[in-house]
Amino acid sequence: MVNGITVPAGRQPKGYSRLFAAGLINGIGDRFSSVAMLALVLKLTGSGMAVGISLGVRVLPYLFMAPLGGMLATRLPRKAIMIAVDLLRIPVALSFLLVNGESRLWVLYAGSFLMAAGEAIYSPVRKSSIPLLADASALLRINGLEQLMNGCVLILGAFIGGIVSLWFGPDMAFIVNAASFLVAALLLWGLRFPQSDGRSAVREEEEAFQESAAAGQETAGRFQTLKVVAGGSLALQIVIGYELLVPVINGWDNVLISVYAVQEFHAGDAGVGAFYAALGIGLSLSFFAGRLLQKRLLTIALTGLLLEGLLHMTISASSHFIHVFFLYILLSLAGGLGNACLDTLVMRETPVQLQPVIFGMLSAAGGTLVGISMLGAGWLLEYVEPRMLGFAGGAGFAGIALVLAGYAVMRSRQKKV
Repeated sequence: MVNGITVPAGRQPKGYSRLFAAGLINGIGDRFSSVAMLALVLKLTGSGMAVGISLGVRVLPYLFMAPLGGMLATRLPRKAIMIAVDLLRIPVALSFLLVNGESRLWVLYAGSFLMAAGEAIYSPVRKSSIPLLADASALLRINGLEQLMNGCVLILGAFIGGIVSLWFGPDMAFIVNAASFLVAALLLWGLRFPQSDGRSAVREEEEAFQESAAAGQETAGRFQTLKVVAGGSLALQIVIGYELLVPVINGWDNVLISVYAVQEFHAGDAGVGAFYAALGIGLSLSFFAGRLLQKRLLTIALTGLLLEGLLHMTISASSHFIHVFFLYILLSLAGGLGNACLDTLVMRETPVQLQPVIFGMLSAAGGTLVGISMLGAGWLLEYVEPRMLGFAGGAGFAGIALVLAGYAVMRSRQKKV
């Protein structure tokens, strides 16, 4: 059964393959653009602050736009929303071609903000579509595939993007990004949600919820119901705590990975691409490792966060490029397993009709905090050595993992009393 719709045993609705392919293609294009953008900023300015700003403006729109995406998914066809966002991002991606000097960095910042606004709407709509296209028993495997997709995006997008930017210049990477949005939109055009009695699964979920909500109180009813659901689920409470605490530090690493490659190891565009490729390899490996895991998802997620912290501290002390490359693979493997477990827990613990709302809220909180963290990292790098900041970030990850684990143990004991 897929949300009340019968699916033949051993098969999944074909729609997810299109959703996967679209995410892979526009993700690769976006990574081409991101690597070229970061290298261009460092080339024009040589400033960690400029890197922090360019990354920070990409996530700040999540505060307002991610909840909007979640709400739109409860009122408009999800396929139409995703296609519209992809098409609207094409001219924005091409605007980066206008950046040919430090005086035009404002174009890059403005374009990055608009691209991020589109992704903030797109992301919760896409993620909340997954349970409509996959059987509940396959959610962990599907979320593992999502990590594999992210890994392929980093390997193909970041690494090859770094090479393309090095050989052909950043303009080619920006053009590839625009083309990827067009191809992704065409793939989504053929997306079909499962049908039941002539109506889409999405519409059935919306109508079922609307019938249970009082007139004029639909939005308030959703948030009240979500509050009740979260209050009764330890897993959701841990996920919410994770999304409020981890992004405060996570933005540091997003800035440091480029700074390490360019300023610490003097590896330029290729170095940035290689480190992102290492993250991609780790995420891809997490899919295969995750297939062996079916239970204790919360424990796995928190253990992965603890390992991430220890690995960040080790990276900050390493002086060899190749060592850091392999450490980033291990770090991403731990993070990928944790992310797949957390997404699966949200999908299992939250009613389908509420998932666009909760994914929108989590994206808003996480994206906003990461943006502030990136801006903070850019400022801190003016006063603190990159390796010292990396060590502090790793210690923060480990500390958050221990705090969340302690909360989980405490709540579990309270329930037993």
